[in-house]
Amino acid sequence: MAKVKYYYDPDTLSYRKIEKKKRRTFTYALGFVVASALFGFIIVVIASYYIQSPKERELARELENMELQYELLNRRMDDAISALENVEERDNSIYRLYFEANPIPKEQRRAGFGGVNRYKKYQGYDNTRLIAESNQKLDILEKAIVVQSKSLDEIAKLAEDKEKFLAAIPAIQPVRNKDLTRMASGYGYRTDPFTKVRKFHYGMDFTAKRGTPIYATGDGVVTRADNRSSGYGKHIRIDHGYGYVSLYAHLYKYNVRKNQKVKRGDIIGFVGSTGRSQAPHLHYEVSKDGNRINPINFYYGNLSAAEFNELLQQASLENQSLD
Repeated sequence: MAKVKYYYDPDTLSYRKIEKKKRRTFTYALGFVVASALFGFIIVVIASYYIQSPKERELARELENMELQYELLNRRMDDAISALENVEERDNSIYRLYFEANPIPKEQRRAGFGGVNRYKKYQGYDNTRLIAESNQKLDILEKAIVVQSKSLDEIAKLAEDKEKFLAAIPAIQPVRNKDLTRMASGYGYRTDPFTKVRKFHYGMDFTAKRGTPIYATGDGVVTRADNRSSGYGKHIRIDHGYGYVSLYAHLYKYNVRKNQKVKRGDIIGFVGSTGRSQAPHLHYEVSKDGNRINPINFYYGNLSAAEFNELLQQASLENQSLD
């Protein structure tokens, strides 16, 4: 039951009942409700800034973890780029230099990342810098790895060619030192044994007993094994590739046939004195691109320094050749 309130009226010297006005009551109530709603809204807004819901806290943790992972990824990519740059440096200064290939400039290794902003699609986000930087580094890595892979493929091919080249060059003496009587005549002007006229001798003469083994001085293919070349008698020619051809003349007999593949050190024939020859010996020549060159420059494969120096002294003597 609502309480009834009175007030004292001095004019009538009596107490009168206080009558409540409904409009005022409604106004007070409405004001209270509006004030309460406004206060509640302010509290909610403030709480939304300073107090996170469980879902918001979970999303915030995920965002922090993502930022941390991007930072770690960027550091790992920095390490990978640094390691790749070290490989690139060795590739240019060691591998490509050794195989006489032109170094790959850095501009070519990093080409394709200038001009149009390829990372524009990542702009407008809270972590734009991290995302764009990570994608840029990943692009650099992918590009550099492709270029380096192609370079290593080229180096592998050059190494294979270099190995074949080194095996093909006529690099050993065609008659072993222990089988030699002597090195009779070298490359250069010598006296002809038949006419006694001084003329140019295009090979080296190795004196040895009839039947002494003759060895292929490099890998190649036998292009001739016959006696149809004037003065050489029974002779063999081997095409080593790369412009090199070796010739072995005045043989007693063959141990190979035309078109046969031979390896350095294979016995291809035996010393004789066929053709225009004064005594059993091997006349040996080396040609490069059709020009006959001094064979003495190609004996590094099986002679010691002392043996080579001795051979060099003997070959320099202007004596009489044996053919």
